[in-house]
Amino acid sequence: MKVLIVGYGSMGKEVEKVLLSRGHEIAGRIDPAQTGGVFPELTDELMGRADAAIEFALPQAVIPHAKMYARNHIPAVVGTTGWDAARSEVKTIIEGSGGTYLWGSNFSIGAHIFFALAEQAARLINPVPEYDILAYEIHHNRKKDSPSGTALTLGERILRANDRKKTIVTERLDRAIEPSELHIASVRGGSIPGTHTVLIDSASDTIEITHRARNRGGFALGAVFAAEWLIGKKGFFSVEEFIEDFMHTMTVKGGTQ
Repeated sequence: MKVLIVGYGSMGKEVEKVLLSRGHEIAGRIDPAQTGGVFPELTDELMGRADAAIEFALPQAVIPHAKMYARNHIPAVVGTTGWDAARSEVKTIIEGSGGTYLWGSNFSIGAHIFFALAEQAARLINPVPEYDILAYEIHHNRKKDSPSGTALTLGERILRANDRKKTIVTERLDRAIEPSELHIASVRGGSIPGTHTVLIDSASDTIEITHRARNRGGFALGAVFAAEWLIGKKGFFSVEEFIEDFMHTMTVKGGTQ
């Protein structure tokens, strides 16, 4: 598979390592902030070299890049965050062209196991009002969005499972939190790749569920798995759809060994 790496920062370089380790080819590297064998922008000519694209770039590039993927019929895996408001427009672009697009805030297999555990925990405490639930995330001092896309996904999964929580609150609170609010706090500093923690707390005890990324390798591996999964498909997919199918396939394979 020949893959365009769109966004050649820290994540793009990790994606490149995984692609090469799995026998794929790099069709091009695109990043306006990088030099030395890196193209400044995505073009139709570059698209003609590729079987797929993996994008970890800036949110303002998502719509113009989606139009190019759609026009050139290039399957794209997009891990860029911060473009929630444009989701429906990108979906329309892709579906209107018969294109192929997979988006998500976190491609780490471990993170999705964490999401499933947090959702199940939120469901278990549903009938026990003595237990409250909250979350926080910590990232390096170069991260540009807050809260993280992963934290927002985590919050949505908790709301899905717990009837007592109705809304996510991410800002600083100078008041008592409402029982229906799920507070997700963000901290920035140092070189931390990413830590997300769910706290389930009562007057008597606390339960913690934490996903702590040691490096970006897990995110890159998941993105490459997603690109491999996407080949031959058509549609606008979320990373959750990919993970569900991927984990089911792995479970079936494991059961037949």
